Amino acid sequence: MTFSKRSTFLLLAAFVLTLLPQLGTAATVSTRSLTTRRKSQKVSEAPRARKRLTRLSRSRARTARVVRTGRTRRHRYHERFTASSFVNDNSNFDDDVTVGEDPIVRQAAIDALGNMNGTVLAIEPTSGRVLAMVNQKLALSSGAQPCSTIKLSVALAALSEDLITKNTQIALGRRSRMDLTTALARSNNAYFEALGRRLGFEKVSFYAHQYGLGELAGYHIAGEQPGAYPKEEIPSRLGGVGKMCSYGEGISMTPLQLGAMVSAIANGGTLYYLQHPTTPEEVASFEPRVKRRLDIAPVIPEISDGMAAAVSYGTARSLRVNFNEEEILGKTGTCSKAGTRYGWFASYAKTDVGRIVVVVFLQGGRPTFGPKAAQISGRIYRSLYDHSFFDAHPTQPGDTADVKPVSSTQQ
Repeated sequence: MTFSKRSTFLLLAAFVLTLLPQLGTAATVSTRSLTTRRKSQKVSEAPRARKRLTRLSRSRARTARVVRTGRTRRHRYHERFTASSFVNDNSNFDDDVTVGEDPIVRQAAIDALGNMNGTVLAIEPTSGRVLAMVNQKLALSSGAQPCSTIKLSVALAALSEDLITKNTQIALGRRSRMDLTTALARSNNAYFEALGRRLGFEKVSFYAHQYGLGELAGYHIAGEQPGAYPKEEIPSRLGGVGKMCSYGEGISMTPLQLGAMVSAIANGGTLYYLQHPTTPEEVASFEPRVKRRLDIAPVIPEISDGMAAAVSYGTARSLRVNFNEEEILGKTGTCSKAGTRYGWFASYAKTDVGRIVVVVFLQGGRPTFGPKAAQISGRIYRSLYDHSFFDAHPTQPGDTADVKPVSSTQQ
């Protein structure tokens, strides 16, 4: 009998199916298509993890935007102030004794100060005579932190000790160096902290007292207070001698003390007692009184460049908005304490016919700062110049005034 190939295949398949159960082997055939994909499983995540992943994705997006635009983000700390930078009226001036003051200077100071909460002091540096003192209650108070104006005292001390010259470069970091002129112009804190640490507290304190800090600046000025200067270095947690030399931390200085020190710079090294005539008779009989001679004449040119640069391109450049006819040299200061912000600016006009020292001290909130005090000083110089004050009051730029000796017990 002849079988076809198909018949032969069917017989062989039937034989195999009959034999497999006997051998204990089972075959399983999957009917699922090989091309069918398995559904993905859902993974549940905790809410906390989801929030963290969301924050991470957002921060990456912000970083990407910053990189693309080339800008960096800075989180600024906003200090809260409780004091006011302004006053409702000028009633604080009602108690001022003005009989012996120069009326042109006083009016210029009042107009420039406006409704700002502060005081203005104008001094003739070659005699120590106070030409105007606006808001005398504040000017004669216990003083305030000198902020960056303390840098003048520190710079004079470092120059007197031959620690630096105006061209000495001090390293402020791995790639940053700075000289005295730029540090004064920019009011660089790191520079003066470095100077303070090199000088040490004993020398910093010695020179500060030589320049009149911590003692009465006036001669028999009723109501004046001496401020305060620490007898020892402030704790390291407050910054130590470095912060004392950059911010004036721990020091209380009066506008009269700052005015006397800047007057000594302006006149070549004589620290006068400040005198505030209160009667026509005192004006007529006025005689300068020297407190002490300071050996700073050789280093004044070294510090003058920095004070001039502060007005030219530094922290006091706002002065030039109102006045640029004559050279002005000065130093700003800005800091805060216990919810009150302080703004200082001490300067002098270096003219061919004479010089005048102007100190502006402001206190209040956010609108109060050193550049604002410099702007007010510019208004004062503008008014004096327009009234031909320098022409009408010619004095010798140098220290040539006849002086009356004063015993060490007189204050």
